[in-house]
Amino acid sequence: MNTSSSCSRSTYYSSLRNKIFHKASILSIDAMNQIGRTQCPEHRILNRTRTDFMARVAVIDPQTATGEAKQLLDAVQSGLGMVPNFIRVLANSPVALNAFLGLHGIAGAGVLDERTRERIALAVAEQNACQYCVSAHTAIGRKVGLDNDEMLANRRGRSLDAKAEAALIFAHALVEHTGQVSKAEFEAVRAAGHSDAEIIEIITHVAMNIFTNLLGKATEVEIDFPKVELNTAA
Repeated sequence: MNTSSSCSRSTYYSSLRNKIFHKASILSIDAMNQIGRTQCPEHRILNRTRTDFMARVAVIDPQTATGEAKQLLDAVQSGLGMVPNFIRVLANSPVALNAFLGLHGIAGAGVLDERTRERIALAVAEQNACQYCVSAHTAIGRKVGLDNDEMLANRRGRSLDAKAEAALIFAHALVEHTGQVSKAEFEAVRAAGHSDAEIIEIITHVAMNIFTNLLGKATEVEIDFPKVELNTAA
């Protein structure tokens, strides 16, 4: 075995655990359970009942995973205290999971505030009719301080915060036109106070959330968050 290579990979996974760890204050099992106990009619949160479920792809069990998949799943478990089904499905390809976790960690360290990032995630998930992602980001959104009315508005591409709403309108245009936004749409988000760095990060978060929406819908991954019904059907 190459000792330096082994040490390098060990350092990498340790760094990955640290990047994920700061998310633990945003999303935890206790937080999810608290949300599940809050019967909010506006969000139509459903009781989590177990039904027969047949996954389209394997849902990797962290306890029986091996190799790089095992190391990545252990890093997520160490950071979050849980491994969501979405991550378990993604672990079928350790390369894909590694890439997602890397991008997610970098994007989360940018200039956009965490509430705006969650607003974007909710808006894109609703626009793409991904129930898994709407459910997950409703849980995370509440944890970062978004209330029910704000999250419902976010899912419609609106916000009580004017600057955040400009980001959501821009995000909607990016999804609707697959990136071909108009000069006026670009100028509008800038006029609302978003810097070039923030605009690039809005595009990054839209792209990242489109990926999670596609994966969640294509695999029909079982929702392991308090379920939230979609406002629209796709």
